[in-house]
Amino acid sequence: MYDPEALKELVRDKALKFGDFTLVSGRKATYYLDGKQVTLDAAGARLVGAGILERITDTLPDAVGGMSIGADPITAAILTLAGTNNLPLKGFMVRKEAKEHGLKRYIEGPVTPGDRVVIVEDVVTTGRSSLLAIERAETFGLIVQEVVAIIDRLEGGENAFREKGIPFQSLLTIRDFGIEPAVASN
Repeated sequence: MYDPEALKELVRDKALKFGDFTLVSGRKATYYLDGKQVTLDAAGARLVGAGILERITDTLPDAVGGMSIGADPITAAILTLAGTNNLPLKGFMVRKEAKEHGLKRYIEGPVTPGDRVVIVEDVVTTGRSSLLAIERAETFGLIVQEVVAIIDRLEGGENAFREKGIPFQSLLTIRDFGIEPAVASN
């Protein structure tokens, strides 16, 4: 069962750090969200998996996945809970670099062109990582239904997805922690 308050508490205790940080987008920030501290924790994986599965069950895609390595534990958590609920769901991973041997693919997993998929992400800032995952998934032939994140920093990601015509939702936003976004664009 998804409990947003328990997820907020876990993020606050394990993932939210304050200081001076440079984000992957290059932006400077006074706080950092280390999503892996939540997604690689048993309670966190259960909460994240349940929260995202709850959000996507009505329009259940064929598969969930996203950019390795951040999306990998999220995908695994969703698949585990889907399996315990007898939901037919597959997973996939999007590589940062194509393999240099074998099939030399960016997409790994039991997906096939035409599958409807949801891209998952731990923290969305500008959306750049998920946009790359979307591009590679679409090039492979997957149909991206939406992007679902654990936390939206509210710094442009949603607008970037909207420009591509991809719906976006998150379990939490940075405002859930009493923090106003640095660049309020959502």
